[in-house]
Amino acid sequence: MSTLVYDLAHARAGDKGNTSNISVTAYSEEGWQVLQRELTADRVLAHFRHLTPGPVRRYELPQLRALNFVLENALGGGVTRSLAIDPHGKSLSALMLTIRLPGHNEG
Repeated sequence: MSTLVYDLAHARAGDKGNTSNISVTAYSEEGWQVLQRELTADRVLAHFRHLTPGPVRRYELPQLRALNFVLENALGGGVTRSLAIDPHGKSLSALMLTIRLPGHNEG
């Protein structure tokens, strides 16, 4: 079985130049355990490969039950250079929530 990040957490994205910063915060301790184990930088990079060659760095904030991902080269050059409809990359948090995580069934 698998589940979506969406089922376990909420996410928010920010930007600085050509870098996207996406935080993922678990709703529960059980969800945090799954995210901490399964939502790796490699899994995120694979999911965002169509947008960025990387790198992707992951930071853990256990007191908040959160992970913060920094995606380099993800915004088409940044707000002042990108022709994207969403040059700030705010919608990337929604894309993060669609990542499937193996070996977990919330039901």
